[in-house]
Amino acid sequence: MSPVVQWKRLVRYIADDGIVRLGEPKVGTDSFDILKLAREGNLTVEILEGSSVLSAKPTGREEKVESLLAPLAVKEVPFVRCIGLNYKTHILETDRPLPTCPTIFSKPATVIAGPTEDVPIPRIAQGQCDYEGELTILIGKDAKNVPEEDALDYVAAYTVGNDVSARDWQREAEKAGPIPQWTFSKSFDKYAPLGPCLVSTAVLGAADSLALTTHVNGELRQSGNTSDLCFGVKKLIAFCSQGQTLQAGSLIMTGTPGGVGLFMKPPRFLKQDDEVTVEIEGIGRISNTIDFE
Repeated sequence: MSPVVQWKRLVRYIADDGIVRLGEPKVGTDSFDILKLAREGNLTVEILEGSSVLSAKPTGREEKVESLLAPLAVKEVPFVRCIGLNYKTHILETDRPLPTCPTIFSKPATVIAGPTEDVPIPRIAQGQCDYEGELTILIGKDAKNVPEEDALDYVAAYTVGNDVSARDWQREAEKAGPIPQWTFSKSFDKYAPLGPCLVSTAVLGAADSLALTTHVNGELRQSGNTSDLCFGVKKLIAFCSQGQTLQAGSLIMTGTPGGVGLFMKPPRFLKQDDEVTVEIEGIGRISNTIDFE
């Protein structure tokens, strides 16, 4: 497997001259916190140049990051696929049997938000607002009918995501209809914060043993590991590319572990000013505040 991209980690950021650029964080191999470094004004990057994150190349020049943005611009993402009920722990808390194939729905690219952006919750969706911390895959080149053993040849990188959800519009018959639906209930603007960076397969491989946690106002709600996925990265790409092209730049949000607010007893949905922090080992964390419009 040869890496699809020419960087190991990538951030999209605003520099001190106000220009949006791409860069590779200058961090060591030890534990580091890109979000913390950026917030403290201590994140230095090697500037990358290219028309997109997929074509970005190192320049040898360095500069400081003024503020982090979502690692991908909305215009760069042609499609967002999402996998429902893909962690065994989450499936068990719903009292459903383990699936024989992935459950797939979609979100528009307008859901993308940055790693520290407030998430605006429209009035229609404030009753049962929930979180879902997720490993997210960036497809690096067009993929169709991909064998599982070749799947990583089409993966550029991974990032942290939060599949923000309106549970009443997902599940309640008077809103969702007689059959639960996902797309409308999860597609409001900025309902997929991403970041703080992209990390290539050269670093994470198949990303098949990464710890994932979600905290709400500092309280641990989700604690899982990508080893618990029913369908890992390779299986998802092989399945999703059957007869349809996974376009370069598209995303796959791989599902969430147990611990979502909906299935707590009693349910605990997000409220105004709640801070949701999702962290994945080897990638970093995003931390977003809920803003009821």
